[in-house]
Amino acid sequence: MNSDGAQQGMSGDDTPLGTPVGTGTPAPDPTAAPDGPATLGPVDGSPTGDGAGEEERRTVRVVLVDDHRMFRTGVQAEIGVTERTGVEVVGEAADVDQAITVITATRPEVVLLDVHLPGGGGVEVLRRSMTQMADPERPVRFLALSVSDAAEDVIGVIRGGARGYVTKTITGKDLVDAIFRVSDGDAVFSPRLAGFVLDAFASTDAPPVDEDLDRLTQREREVLRLIARGYAYKEIAKQLFISVKTVESHVSAVLRKLQLSNRHELTRWAAARRLV
Repeated sequence: MNSDGAQQGMSGDDTPLGTPVGTGTPAPDPTAAPDGPATLGPVDGSPTGDGAGEEERRTVRVVLVDDHRMFRTGVQAEIGVTERTGVEVVGEAADVDQAITVITATRPEVVLLDVHLPGGGGVEVLRRSMTQMADPERPVRFLALSVSDAAEDVIGVIRGGARGYVTKTITGKDLVDAIFRVSDGDAVFSPRLAGFVLDAFASTDAPPVDEDLDRLTQREREVLRLIARGYAYKEIAKQLFISVKTVESHVSAVLRKLQLSNRHELTRWAAARRLV
């Protein structure tokens, strides 16, 4: 999918992100945390979209990196009205190569980065952006924004250099707040994800390698977790922006690779590895 570049935003409200312009609010994610992002580090009262005095308002330049155009459109509608939110969306990208090109050309303050992208994923974008992240004058900071709440995804991008990680159930208002905090150098996480990071960095031991899990692609892992949580195929398709037939194909591939017979065995397998 080709990137459409920066687009002018439209007025939004505090419905969950990912709602395309002109559609209703999506069904709530039963696994989503009800609260806004948690912050590790000092909070200095950076302005958010509402209630900030004009004398305090500043603009944060942002690039959106996500391979789903409809989701990018929804985010743009929620946060892209600079006069209201203080966020200026200066570019968009749909894969790793596009992301590097746009980041290099625009030098944003914050990149909203999906974890699973064509071309190597969010971790590859981080690896190729080390120079920009290390710039002492104008550092580019990354905030992961993903449907995945898996520990290995969270820890992987944080180890790669991202300053925070929030899930796509976050509201536009909370996302604007997270963007400003990350631009100020804070570490911001959805509440349920902060524990993963604290646990991971409290230990110097590398996480054990699961050879069975390593056989699965990133998308197959996402489908696996949702199946194990009891989601129907239609719900998974909506959550991951894919078709029901694609979900069925991924489930078949997971069962074959793990040598399992049905979704009940798959659920037990996932629970035993604490993937649910």
